[in-house]
Amino acid sequence: MVLISPAMAIGSGYYRPLVEELRSRGWEARALGRRGFERGQPRASRGNDWTYADEIADTADAVAAARAERAERPVLLLGHSLGGQVAAGHQLLHPPADGLVAVGSHIPHYRHHDYGGVHLLAMAGVIVPVTTTIFGHLPRPAFGAPGARGLMREWARMVLTGRPPYPVERPIARPALVVSLEGDTLAPRRGVDHFAELFEPGVVRRWHPDEPADHIGWVREPAFLVETMQRWWHDALQRT
Repeated sequence: MVLISPAMAIGSGYYRPLVEELRSRGWEARALGRRGFERGQPRASRGNDWTYADEIADTADAVAAARAERAERPVLLLGHSLGGQVAAGHQLLHPPADGLVAVGSHIPHYRHHDYGGVHLLAMAGVIVPVTTTIFGHLPRPAFGAPGARGLMREWARMVLTGRPPYPVERPIARPALVVSLEGDTLAPRRGVDHFAELFEPGVVRRWHPDEPADHIGWVREPAFLVETMQRWWHDALQRT
C-alpha cells in the first residue's frame, strides 16, 4: 500500500494519475488529504490553523488505518515536496511505515538556492510573518496560500535556519528513496541532499534522473518514478 502525501497547497485529487499508475502495476495506492486544500473542507483562516505536527498526526492515522486493514501488507509513504517533509517527520515521531519515497522534497534553507535565496529570505523573513500576523493566515497570491499560520511560520523558520520543524534525535532507519528532479528550482539538488541526511546512510538511496521534470508536473506522467520505485523496493527487500 502506497500512501501519497501531497505537496504544499495541492489537494489529493491531483495525484489521480500517480494512483492509477501504481494500481496498474499491481500496487495498492491512495492519496492522502492535504489540510485546507480538499473539496468541502475549510480553508486556513484566523480561526482554522494547523502545524506540521498536525499534518504528521494525520499521516500517522492513515498509516495505522492501512495496517489495520491488512497487517501483513507493507505500507510505504510517498511524499511529494512538503509531503516528504511531513512523511520524514512521521518516520521520526510515530511507528514508522516500512519505507519512504520522497520526490522533490528538500530542506528549503535559503543557502541551497541560486542568487543567495533572496526570494526565499523575503518570503520567510518578511511576507510570512507580516501577513500571518495581519490576516491570521497566509493569503493569496502568496506561495502556498491560503496557508495556515502555524505551518507557514514553521516552514519560514526552516528556510532561515535549515532545521526541520520537528526534533531529529536520530536518523531514520527505514528504507528510503530520495529523488531530486533535473532543473527543479523549487527543490534544488543541494536541498534534497540535505533532506537525505535525515536517513541512515545505509538505508537511503539518492536518485537524480537525467531527464528534466517539472516540480509539480511530473505527477501527470509518473511511470519513470513508479518503475524505479518498484525496483528500489524489491532491492530493499532483498537486503533484509
